[in-house]
Amino acid sequence: MEKLDQIDFKILSYLQEHGRVTNVTLADAVGLSTSPCLSRVKKLETLGYIKSYGARIALEMLGEYVTVFTEIKLTGHRVANFERFLQRARNIREIVECHHVTGGYDYLVKIVARNVSHYHGIMESLLLSDAGIGKFSSYIVLGTPIIREGYPIEELF
Repeated sequence: MEKLDQIDFKILSYLQEHGRVTNVTLADAVGLSTSPCLSRVKKLETLGYIKSYGARIALEMLGEYVTVFTEIKLTGHRVANFERFLQRARNIREIVECHHVTGGYDYLVKIVARNVSHYHGIMESLLLSDAGIGKFSSYIVLGTPIIREGYPIEELF
């Protein structure tokens, strides 16, 4: 893994918030001329530091939906148990995040669904798919007072 410098971190940080920025604006924001700035962006893309560019969708404008965090404990803790669960979970598009965690559960899963009934159907199909779920607990999100779209790159590195 190539060592990044502070300018690389500034580029990454700026692109998180302004993905459609022109190279001229980006170069100005990070204190470079356009050619070296573009070279650095291409390098960061090639090395995999920049995974993709995309749009942030205002899901709430499309209609009603519910977000549910679900703690999942598997019946077994062998590699095959984890692989089986992940194989089933990857096929469910409503599962938008899946975190392998410490504590009393194995996974913390974020699910978006049309409503509670839809969420219930998702969990029922997951349970019936022999995913190896022993126990689960659900937490319906009432509101999201803090949401950050990017990472605090300059504070972390």
